[in-house]
Amino acid sequence: MYKLPENLGSKYAFVSTASSRAEQLQTGALPRTKNPEGRKLTIIAQEEVATGLVQAVSTEVVAEETEEAPPALDEEE
Repeated sequence: MYKLPENLGSKYAFVSTASSRAEQLQTGALPRTKNPEGRKLTIIAQEEVATGLVQAVSTEVVAEETEEAPPALDEEE
């Protein structure tokens, strides 16, 4: 386990961010670390988050983006 970065407030935020990054790596994103060959994607993701190569997205930013989405059409009864 890597040291919890200061910019993340909790272990949950670290694990959540690393999990999201591991999913990105699995779907084809390129690793940002040196020599990723032969290492599991989860370990690469944890290293990227711990070293600051990947930043966590604030839940406030996500909420703002969803508020800006066009409203859904109401179904007629």
